[in-house]
Amino acid sequence: MPDMPTDLLQRFLFDHTQVRGEIAQLEATYQDAIASHDYPPAIERLLGELLAACALLTATIKFDGILSVEIRGQGALRLLMAESNPGVSERAQRLRGVARFDAEALAALEEHTLETLAEGGHVVITLDPEEGQRYQGIVALDKPTIAGCLEEYFAQSEQLPTRLWLATDTERAAGLLIQKLPEQDDVADPEAWDRINHLADTITGDELTGLGAEQVLHRLFHEEQARVFEPAPVKFSCTCTRERFGRALHQLGAEELRSVLEEQGQIETQCHFCNTWYVFSPADVEALIDNPDAPPPTLQ
Repeated sequence: MPDMPTDLLQRFLFDHTQVRGEIAQLEATYQDAIASHDYPPAIERLLGELLAACALLTATIKFDGILSVEIRGQGALRLLMAESNPGVSERAQRLRGVARFDAEALAALEEHTLETLAEGGHVVITLDPEEGQRYQGIVALDKPTIAGCLEEYFAQSEQLPTRLWLATDTERAAGLLIQKLPEQDDVADPEAWDRINHLADTITGDELTGLGAEQVLHRLFHEEQARVFEPAPVKFSCTCTRERFGRALHQLGAEELRSVLEEQGQIETQCHFCNTWYVFSPADVEALIDNPDAPPPTLQ
């Protein structure tokens, strides 16, 4: 029996080349992301792929902030989103994800592929650093797979040749990324990129989800001189808090908030990522109107 993958990001690079790579393997992270939702299998599969892709993309940058990858469609799949908060100060990469879809439109489809589900859509990649300028890149959803769409994004926006392989089964999501860095004069193996691409193309989805990271590397690149770094942990983590929802409600303004209270008696909000409900009583809402950062009132 092969070793089951754990939740990790495994970085590696090939000596004397300008080629680096990452493997993402998600088990508990993937299960936690879908546990509180009743997604159909096709949606779960695509969300798992996007979570793995988001982890891989985050691993190629170092910053404090949030990276999100969204697929916005006009068909049965309206939104597929994965979000990562890498946190340079915290070693574990934190992931969360969500999907929105039209159940009736989904049931009417004969095929549940990315193309049929997210017809006429596009991919949006957003970098939102804690300090500095927000960046957003958009590419058309004109490839048959999430991996193909993201490769197109790198070709257009980053000018870094990048390949991705993504896979999901009922338990796990996984991905492989290899990337060609800018050329240097002292690189001794100029044919490495094509050769490593050819080797990586032989990976199967079952191998990506069923083998451990070290086994994947050995299976693909045992004849290459690969340097493997210590793996970094990945975990599901929703960043929602009552305070964040309170600040968002405050933005609606006093008139709108009091109008909802008059209609409903209280205000209920739900996090779409983890399905946690937050209830704000009339006293809570009045406190928010006065000061959105104040703690909830205490009744004596």
